[in-house]
Amino acid sequence: MSRTALRICPLCEATCGLTLTIEEGRVTRARGDAEDVFSQGFICPKGASFGELDGDPDRLRRPLVRRAGRLQEADWDEAFAAVEAGLWPGLRDHGGRSAGVVLGNPNVHTVAGGLYPALLLGALGTPNVFTASTLDQMPKHVSSGLLYGDANALPVPDVDRTDHLLVIGANPMDSNGSLCTAPDFPGRLRALRRRGGKLIVVDPRRTRTARMADRHVAIRPGTDALLLFAMVRVLFDEDLVATGDLGAQLTGVAEVRRLAADFPPEAVAGACDVSAEEIRTLARELAAAPKGVVYGRMGSTTVEFGTLTSWLVDVVNALTGNLDRPGGMMFPLAATGRRERAPRPGKGFALGRWHSRVSGHPEVKGELPSVALAEEIETPGDGRIRALLTVAANPVLSAPDGDRLERALAGLDFMVSVDPYLNETARHAHVVLPPPPPSQSPHFDFTFNHLAVRNQVRYSRPAVPLDPDRMSETDILARLVLCASGRGGADPAVVDAMAIEAALGKAVADPGSPVHGRTTAELAALLTGGTGPERRLDMMLRLGPYGDGFGADPDGLTLRSLLDRPHGIDLGPLRPRLPALLRTRSGTVELCPEPIVRDVDRLRRALAGRPTGLVLIGRRHLRSNNSWMHNVPSLVGGSNRCTLQVHPEDAARLGLADGGLARVKGDGGEIQVPVEVTDAMRTGVVSLPHGWGHGRPGTRMSVAGEHPGANANQLVDGTRLDPLSGTAVLNGFPVQVDPVAEPALPVPD
Repeated sequence: MSRTALRICPLCEATCGLTLTIEEGRVTRARGDAEDVFSQGFICPKGASFGELDGDPDRLRRPLVRRAGRLQEADWDEAFAAVEAGLWPGLRDHGGRSAGVVLGNPNVHTVAGGLYPALLLGALGTPNVFTASTLDQMPKHVSSGLLYGDANALPVPDVDRTDHLLVIGANPMDSNGSLCTAPDFPGRLRALRRRGGKLIVVDPRRTRTARMADRHVAIRPGTDALLLFAMVRVLFDEDLVATGDLGAQLTGVAEVRRLAADFPPEAVAGACDVSAEEIRTLARELAAAPKGVVYGRMGSTTVEFGTLTSWLVDVVNALTGNLDRPGGMMFPLAATGRRERAPRPGKGFALGRWHSRVSGHPEVKGELPSVALAEEIETPGDGRIRALLTVAANPVLSAPDGDRLERALAGLDFMVSVDPYLNETARHAHVVLPPPPPSQSPHFDFTFNHLAVRNQVRYSRPAVPLDPDRMSETDILARLVLCASGRGGADPAVVDAMAIEAALGKAVADPGSPVHGRTTAELAALLTGGTGPERRLDMMLRLGPYGDGFGADPDGLTLRSLLDRPHGIDLGPLRPRLPALLRTRSGTVELCPEPIVRDVDRLRRALAGRPTGLVLIGRRHLRSNNSWMHNVPSLVGGSNRCTLQVHPEDAARLGLADGGLARVKGDGGEIQVPVEVTDAMRTGVVSLPHGWGHGRPGTRMSVAGEHPGANANQLVDGTRLDPLSGTAVLNGFPVQVDPVAEPALPVPD
């Protein structure tokens, strides 16, 4: 007998609503939820494969504990006893600096990942935090921190109301949006075209998004900052700057004009390989559009000038009056975010509050660059990382020079991995703690609601009861918090109780809070929910910008509101939020912060540079998401292949044949990969997707092992960084490509 259940898809940033068919406790079908207030029935191939991923036989069910050098199944109590025995003595004897934590991309797709990592870091007391952010979007956090005083104030393009969308280094037709939560992004782009709007794509590759655009500009990789600075110069030179009502909230406009003087279109055209007239046209068309917006993503952040590019995206939007207005770049207001208050100056945003031990990399947003992890484990001395916790992370594939990191992991005293698979990283752990499949977990988008193109809120309870031999991911992370505190035997519910007590204590002491002056005991007694995480969610909703304030607004949001509306609650289109969200010391948008000014000198030097050899870029695919979806049969093969895309002219010059093998060499090593000759690439650039390189000994991912691919990140050694954000340069780095000779046929006797 079958039944259906609603579930928000956790497999990419689009957060589409799904309707699951459940038969005998197993998901047998997934289709789009036509009544979902946000996605309205849209589904992509990843969402359609939900049941296949959920029921993957390679998913671990029970913990693994290393005994006599081998990982063997254990029960949960034995596993956590091993965690505490391996972790606590080192923390006691060597302090928090002896531990490191790696948080992977899937954390932002789970309730557990939204609620517990901060508590875990607090319990460990470690400054050694590494996340996927410094392999992806950290430049955007840094530019937002410097501009707005809040590194998490990330504006998104108001795609549903814009007339002109300039996309730089993004492919939302395949990614379904990135740092821009927008179910059915392809449909939204088609709607833009239908209403007479214009779509321009700046990308070295003719992606699916570029193919549907009005115009495709095939820029040289890594030069987006030069292009944008030249656009700024045009805006000033041709009196196209029109900040409108935003002008009173901007400081530093004159300084930006002074900086842009060194970047006229004629000066940057050669480096970008984009004509001066094309650059002027891009600026003029954006300025002329009634509502326009520039949107940049991973192709513009994982480059040498990622932070400058991210900053210039917002500068161009501000100078054309398209920041914080409908149809431009706007700031979502999530249901669990801060309540809006009267504008006032804040503390601002600081970089480099501490530095890494070995290379002195500055801290950014509480993190160190992922490229520093290996050396922090390898290098002897006080503060060396001796114990490592990885949560939903596979840095052996996702970070530069995974071969070096593998060698470093072997030297750890102790390692714990929270992961459903025994993957390329988890295979080195002493204890592996597998979370249950997504159907057995609740879902709330703590992160992506802050990036959504429309304000809304949705919650999914588990669609399938938790198997008796599994542990919820929230309990796994709560017990890790207790182990890090030397209290591994305590009830994990105490962690949620402490978190509630601390949050409510802060709220009742805050004169601007709707619960100011009340008692924490009174408020805690009002919370609803069947679990500790649900009680915390109820608290966050009640204290949030749409919440009931614990009874102050009877129509406000609570957990019960969401349970009564299983298809979600629409909270309306994005609306202007400046200056209330600003946390800068001046209380304005600080358009020309000093760290940016200093880094512009580095960009000036790039004007004279023009690489003569090949450079490599990554690429997205609709049926993939980093390294963690290559074990689903329906999502591998076909067009989702790990191939080196090469322009026909480059292939002919290098002697490469379509379908043949190429040897690719970079700073960090070399790989061999099949060649795909295509005119979708511009000359001088080759492309290889991210997240491959499976099939290493000791892993248990059978499908991925049959389709291993090659690890593009092994080509970089981590020395190329965007200095302001610590982000690894994974796009636009030089490579050498040569054909691999076919093996000679044996000579018959």
